[in-house]
Amino acid sequence: MAVRRNRDGQGLSLFADMLREARHKAGLSSDDLGDKLGYAGATIRSVESGHRVPKPDLAKRADEFFGYPGFFEMVEARLRDLPFPASYRPFVPYERTARVLRIFEHVLIPGLLQTPEYARAVLSKKPHTTEDEIENLLAARLARQETLTREEPPLLYALLDEAVLNRPIGSADVMHGQLMHLADLATWRNISIQVIPYDAGGHIGLLGAFVIAEADDMSSVAFLENAADGQTVEDTDRVAQIVACFDALRGDTLTVAASRDLILKVAEERWTGKN
Repeated sequence: MAVRRNRDGQGLSLFADMLREARHKAGLSSDDLGDKLGYAGATIRSVESGHRVPKPDLAKRADEFFGYPGFFEMVEARLRDLPFPASYRPFVPYERTARVLRIFEHVLIPGLLQTPEYARAVLSKKPHTTEDEIENLLAARLARQETLTREEPPLLYALLDEAVLNRPIGSADVMHGQLMHLADLATWRNISIQVIPYDAGGHIGLLGAFVIAEADDMSSVAFLENAADGQTVEDTDRVAQIVACFDALRGDTLTVAASRDLILKVAEERWTGKN
């Protein structure tokens, strides 16, 4: 089977190419293959376009259907070990298994909530990074998002400064798509998104973004964003300070419903030119 590989032989393009070529050889449409594998045709198209990271179950079913024992599963397993910045790697296991995630962001849409187009626009600004490296980083970021759709997903509480909605990342279409995606995520039963409006003025969150991962035993670990790729914090006293910051910030937010209304308003008025 001929497949296109990037420099490291990793990334979503490898799995996508394999699946697309196998489907074409079988003479199946994406909807047909979805029926065979027990997935929606839209899911197959999303995986083949590189917009969705394949789940282990899909890889296993593809191997069984196409008769490639362990082939799709091998590539899917490699996608779970994609590159992360060195400072972020210690935090990855905590994020993957968290019972609760608390996120504050004042500059960008958080990685777990980014669309592929928005994420690519952000990652493309990383200095001294090749196209292959950007694709690997993108695949790693999208793979992280699978934690939100696992069998028992975490509760996610995201607090966003209003500036995040207005900062142009990529094109207007990219921003509109990103905010519409954010508004959709806000309807998920396990996700709460609240906006800190400009009217709140200065607040403690302007000192930096962070994520708090709370485990089943109620212990917490935090990740602090900074210009040097960030820092994982496990010291209980420092984590407690970060949790206190999050709780203080919640006092400045709009309600969940009002936040979603604002997200939709900015999407339509700022990023489509409607007034």
